[in-house]
Amino acid sequence: MSTSADHAAQRGLAEKLGIEPGMVVQVVGSDVESDVSVDQSLLADVAARTGTELLLTDDSDDVVDVVLLWWREDDGDLVDALVDSLTNLADNGVVWLLTPKAGRAGHVEPSDIDEAAPTAGLSSTRSTSAAPEWSGTRLVSPKASKGKSRH
Repeated sequence: MSTSADHAAQRGLAEKLGIEPGMVVQVVGSDVESDVSVDQSLLADVAARTGTELLLTDDSDDVVDVVLLWWREDDGDLVDALVDSLTNLADNGVVWLLTPKAGRAGHVEPSDIDEAAPTAGLSSTRSTSAAPEWSGTRLVSPKASKGKSRH
């Protein structure tokens, strides 16, 4: 495709998160269509990169490759949110936990994530700057890291 050079900058954030064309991505943790407390440019990058429509509701039965879980310190129980995010996730899927960066309102301490993830049956594989105001923590099921395929 000749559009790859034209959109290289636009797709940079999505590529950083390992988002690939054709992936099905579910967005959880906010009313993303009206809430300015998520990064709209990241969502646009993900939609452009996948070429598919983002799933913005929790009531879908679609199997998803990636869940983008937007989370702030006062949003409730992180373990419950992580468990809920696994509902439609493919066996080899990834949860990106997106939290405000240090010093921003709603920041979640990395130790809280490290404590919640294993309780939800997930392990943290890496962290990155997902957007200007947001950090991303990549979480996978231990079974996914063993190469189990989708069914």
